[in-house]
Amino acid sequence: MVMKIGTSFVLFLSLLAHVVDATSVFDISKYGAKGDGKTDIRPTLMNVWKEACASTTPTTILIPKTSYALNQIEFKGPCKAAINFEFQGTVRASSDISHFENNSPGLPGWITFAYINQLTVSGGGTFDGVGAQAWLKNNCQKTKNCIELPVSLVFNFVDNTRIRGITSLNSKAFHLQIFGSNNVTIEHVTITAPGDSPNTDGIHVGRSVGVNITDTTISTGDDCISIGDGTQQIHITKVSCGPGHGLSVGSLGRYEGEKEVVGIFVKNCTLTETTNGVRIKTWPASPKGAASDMHFEDIIMNNVANPVLIDQEYCPSNQCTKQHPSQVKISKVSFKNIRGTSSTQVAAKLLCSKGLPCENVEVGDINLTYKGVGGPAIANFTNVKPTFTGKQNPPFHAC
Repeated sequence: MVMKIGTSFVLFLSLLAHVVDATSVFDISKYGAKGDGKTDIRPTLMNVWKEACASTTPTTILIPKTSYALNQIEFKGPCKAAINFEFQGTVRASSDISHFENNSPGLPGWITFAYINQLTVSGGGTFDGVGAQAWLKNNCQKTKNCIELPVSLVFNFVDNTRIRGITSLNSKAFHLQIFGSNNVTIEHVTITAPGDSPNTDGIHVGRSVGVNITDTTISTGDDCISIGDGTQQIHITKVSCGPGHGLSVGSLGRYEGEKEVVGIFVKNCTLTETTNGVRIKTWPASPKGAASDMHFEDIIMNNVANPVLIDQEYCPSNQCTKQHPSQVKISKVSFKNIRGTSSTQVAAKLLCSKGLPCENVEVGDINLTYKGVGGPAIANFTNVKPTFTGKQNPPFHAC
């Protein structure tokens, strides 16, 4: 009799556990969301979000394997427990840029997650930014007073967050933006847009601490990864980049009040046919700033223009004056074991500020070849006294 009661009690607990687990999953198809690719699911998602965010136990919001239309939305915390967004299907943005308002720092966002702790975005789904029509209206490379196009996925002030196994397709502006956040991991993410799509940075990180980006493939029209001011302790590993503008710290020094960049670690990455490789870029005539403890190691370059670059005269489309030097201090930088092919004769260039020369720059075991007009590859440095270790091909020369 005791054994029967005990067995029944165990079965009851097991059944209860299944019931509790079932109630923690919010399948939007059961809340009225239409997967016809036309009907906006924003109202449904907002209702589900309010309930999930108020839950005192971890919840999953499930977007099943079908196609959904989704207008601009913000998931704003704080919430009472961990939340997992399981995007299995495809969500498509509106092609009409008038549907997007600026509701976040920097650029406006299509899908924004803000003030959330213990957030996961996963599921293998696709975020289609439908950017082709918007790109025609982007003139930000020519003027500061340009139309602000929306970032596909914005993560503002999120902590202990994991973004895993999703695809961002044809964003109107940046694909992913991480701002004001702590302890964020991005892994097994695919980012895709044409090489000529303007301002479509793959991942932009600003004023965040402890961001890890790994096992990610980025093909886009701007920087594969760009690191803005105030960013600290960023680890980038096993990233494949191309097409795109490379893996970049900066640009820095464009605005007053920018915060120091400290601790950038880029390792075991491959760049293919990008317009830059690994680079640090600051504006001339800038306010004071600083960037230090930046390290690039074990990088493969496949037909990359400017494979190794410090550019403290970064001035796209002549939007500034080069008469006054950059006031961003660059120090404690290393480029080690960078190898492959350059698509331009200048395979490595360290162009530092004549007002604040770079300090503690180490170059070790560079092997970059160039086969084209003008002769073999060359490497040069200005306003810096690098420390060289190992072999350098091509050899570096002061200029």
